[in-house]
Amino acid sequence: MQDHFRRFAAYNGWANARLYDAATALKDTERKKDVKGYFRSLHGTLNHLLVADRIWLHRLTGEGEAPTGLDTVLYENFGELRAAREAEDKRIIAYVAGLEATDFGRVIHYGNTRGEAKELPLGVILAHLFNHQTHHRGQASHILRQLGVAEPPALDLLYFALPSA
Repeated sequence: MQDHFRRFAAYNGWANARLYDAATALKDTERKKDVKGYFRSLHGTLNHLLVADRIWLHRLTGEGEAPTGLDTVLYENFGELRAAREAEDKRIIAYVAGLEATDFGRVIHYGNTRGEAKELPLGVILAHLFNHQTHHRGQASHILRQLGVAEPPALDLLYFALPSA
């Protein structure tokens, strides 16, 4: 499990960087354009991913910011959002790197955003965290195409895992 989640943490940072690289080709007004996505715009979707990761890392570590709303816009400025994303990805990588094999079965008790008490094994939470990222990166990739990016970057894990040619 350690290698599996370390790979996912590294992949997550790689995929986010590729997504943000593609988004830099757009004007700020395009990134914030309401395209009727779940979080309205590309900017809103990218903010949501950061919000969710901060919530989960706060639950897991007791440290950092814990936004209260899943649609909270943490950063209006794209450069600041990207810098925060990069920092959060480093936090995730460091957190996962510090886990021992026995940690993944440890039950984590937390409150969800509605204040309801929940508990799940850490391994399930991490699987959710990375799956959630993938889910919304897929939406962001679709939004990029809607906004005129002819070929959004390939974000599949296989591209990350393949040795460089």
